[in-house]
Amino acid sequence: MLQAQVTTGNSTLDDLFHRFGAPLFDVQITADGTPTLWLARENLIEVLQHLKPRFPMLLDLFAIDERLRQHKPAAAADFTVVYHLLDPGRREEFRLKVAVTDSDSNVPSAAGVWANANWYEREAWDMFGVVFSGHPNLRRILLPPTWEGHALRKEHPARATEMEPFSLNAERQAAEQEALLFKPEEWGMARATEDTEFMFLNLGPNHPSVHGVFRIALQLDGEVVVDAVPDIGYHHRGAEKMGERQTWHSFIPYTDRIDYLGGVMNNLAYVMSVEQLAGIEIPPRAKIIRIMLSELFRISSHLVFYGTFAQDVGQMSPVFYMFADRERLFGIIEAITGGRMHPAWFRIGGVAQDLPQGWDTMVREFIDAMPARLDHYQKMTMDNSILKQRTVDIGSYSTAEALEWGITGPSLRATGMDFDLRRDRPYGGYDQFEFEVPLGHKGDSYDRAVVRVEEIRQSLRIVRQCLDNMPEGPYKSDHRLTTPPPKERTLQDIETLIHHFLNVSWGPVIPAGESSFPIEATKGINNYHLVSDGGTTSYRTRIRTPSFPALQQIPLITRGLLIPDLIAIIASIDFVMADVDR
Repeated sequence: MLQAQVTTGNSTLDDLFHRFGAPLFDVQITADGTPTLWLARENLIEVLQHLKPRFPMLLDLFAIDERLRQHKPAAAADFTVVYHLLDPGRREEFRLKVAVTDSDSNVPSAAGVWANANWYEREAWDMFGVVFSGHPNLRRILLPPTWEGHALRKEHPARATEMEPFSLNAERQAAEQEALLFKPEEWGMARATEDTEFMFLNLGPNHPSVHGVFRIALQLDGEVVVDAVPDIGYHHRGAEKMGERQTWHSFIPYTDRIDYLGGVMNNLAYVMSVEQLAGIEIPPRAKIIRIMLSELFRISSHLVFYGTFAQDVGQMSPVFYMFADRERLFGIIEAITGGRMHPAWFRIGGVAQDLPQGWDTMVREFIDAMPARLDHYQKMTMDNSILKQRTVDIGSYSTAEALEWGITGPSLRATGMDFDLRRDRPYGGYDQFEFEVPLGHKGDSYDRAVVRVEEIRQSLRIVRQCLDNMPEGPYKSDHRLTTPPPKERTLQDIETLIHHFLNVSWGPVIPAGESSFPIEATKGINNYHLVSDGGTTSYRTRIRTPSFPALQQIPLITRGLLIPDLIAIIASIDFVMADVDR
């Protein structure tokens, strides 16, 4: 920890010190270089309101249980609440932290500053028990209403084998079902007015058009949506808790299951955050291989979106064509990585192995054939008059509304916001590539599809550049914390064999610190905020996903529309429930 009197050279820090006084803050140095300030909770809302014009997006809000941390900052107490802010216009990030004790964990709610703080605060209360005073409806969001305790606290077991065996008798089952009943009054909804008696309808959690175990409780006046309450958590698997029990290396396969359509794209944000903590430099060949595989998975994910988007608004044929292309793409991915949807192929320090013989021929054949097929799909789908009638001007929102709700990726660019991390904050070698950032202008369901369709073409362009300019050299760093170390070194002497064994079985010992690494994933910004306590496992693994805030925005963009419009909007969002629930 450094005192705030240190000369920063950062305009936001200087502005805060000038406005509120430097003694109000403590400065924390982090591995990612993001300006990080600690402040007292009684000053929090005033400071957040001051920062809001400069940082229109609350990118993330989460908590950390500091009680067992050996290398925690001097300003930390029992729990920390973290506010991660983003200004896409100036490509700037900022972080605020508030420390609270276990006996007094109240923090004023930021839901009145950024609308999307609502769900993030509910999650922090659900998982850690931090109370946000003034929150409009503080209740569980990922865990069942009947859950006891707070699962991300350190005293909560990380494995089911550490708990009593689960049992479900008839009495408990009835209680669980009763707890799931939607009670409109709890959400400020009237059951009737003088003129109308509203109907309440469950859409999901088992319905083909909600794309997974996702439930929306609808308040309807006939077929008109008066209000909607998204209900998530049915797919929650405790991914962040798993991140604390697995070694740095063995957690990589778990990341594949977050956005399960994004494949190795999930690995990328995680391993780059670990590499940032450890100071590992990646060889040029490994960087380009990573980019090529990531963009192939972007194409794969967007093809799934493209086909199911058309299907949800009534077209049956496109999904079969597009899934055929996806299968061809999976054949290439399998030949390179050995896996299809979840290859878990990236490693700390590089990739699992070098490219196989013949990889270039397979990739070239695919990218040569795809443009003509995309032209055909354009005529079949996007130019279809019925699809346009179902999606144009449906579910629109402005750039300001998108930023307010934490919308990123193609859904943000559909409003006309020209922001893409690959170009504007290039990471992992993207600064070497030429590509365009597709934009919409209305922010409606149709534009959200247009942007993703054009992104397929741009990803093909990036893959072609990888193909034509693949550098020679190692596919993995020779840094001592790379996992696993190059196999050939283990044959030289016993020390390298022991090193290999320890790094694979126990995992590398990552230096103590904090690191956050956002990437432009298939659906928006995916960010891993990792806290290392100088051990072989992560002390805190926070996974910020793009799908989580996207669903929170549904009530805003559906009120006053019809149920079929809601289906088109859900189709256009492009979310994955595992990406929401984690």
